[in-house]
Amino acid sequence: MRWTEAEIGDQGGKTFLVTGANSGLGYETMRALLAKGARVIMAVRSEAKGRAAVQKLGGGELRIVDLADLDSVRALAAGLRRDRVAIDVLVNNAGVMMPPRTLSAQGHELQFAANHLGHFALTGLLLGGGNDGNDGSDGNDGNDGNDSSDSLIRERVVTVSSTLHRPGRIHYDDLDGAGSYSPTRYYSQSKFANVLFALELDRRLRRAGSPVRSVLAHPGYSATNLQTSGPTGVMKAFMRIGNAVLAQPAARGALNQLYAAVDPRAEGGQFIGPDGMGENRGWPSVVEPVERAKDPADAQRLWTLSEQLTGVQFEGARSR
Repeated sequence: MRWTEAEIGDQGGKTFLVTGANSGLGYETMRALLAKGARVIMAVRSEAKGRAAVQKLGGGELRIVDLADLDSVRALAAGLRRDRVAIDVLVNNAGVMMPPRTLSAQGHELQFAANHLGHFALTGLLLGGGNDGNDGSDGNDGNDGNDSSDSLIRERVVTVSSTLHRPGRIHYDDLDGAGSYSPTRYYSQSKFANVLFALELDRRLRRAGSPVRSVLAHPGYSATNLQTSGPTGVMKAFMRIGNAVLAQPAARGALNQLYAAVDPRAEGGQFIGPDGMGENRGWPSVVEPVERAKDPADAQRLWTLSEQLTGVQFEGARSR
């Protein structure tokens, strides 16, 4: 099928929260949703870039968050809960790609922190804001304004991964790359973590009888500034050439997460990606993650670790 933006129905009355919506895939997702009448909240790190995107699109609401900083994620979730913002669809889109080894504010490898832990924490806090496991030992008061366990998310959580999840694995013995760091290997770790997380979230939501669906998407090889804002040296030059010669436009890549976010046929646990060769280009279709990413035991291990590292537990999506 050739699923395009024309297939998106009227989204009037619906609210979407899209992380990293000031550029690339997130920007194209926001643009398409606004065109269909949706209320779109963009959660971005740079206020200046966010305001520029809102002005250019003529719509959208701005919230500030650094997904690599768990305190910033808690502040975003607390603000949304305080303002009683009901979110129909959360799109976990923002990402960091292949930078030199850098640690987050909490001391985690930057790609794992921003791409996985930040989205894990945000999703958990929005699904059940009274279940932030923070005990105040980090200087926080432990409630973060989360006085309710009611879910702010009503329909779907869309988590954006990559074809580079395929060579990935979780380096439990060297999670932060202190022993041996490779920008590409640790990017793959974070994208593999996205898949483990989204599939485990789907299992847990189903067991809990929740109406919320957890859906995965990836854009194939799409030209965005992600490929050139993180990598350095030879890798940055290679990515720049690849964007010009091999990649499909960001608007085409964003169709996959748009399908996952709005199409009634998108089911929990599905992975939506391009239908072309190698899933690099093409139209949205149901694709398969690498077999290792379907392992419930590995997903459970990562989930437990993520709860420990973030201090966030999920209400309404607990293991039984």
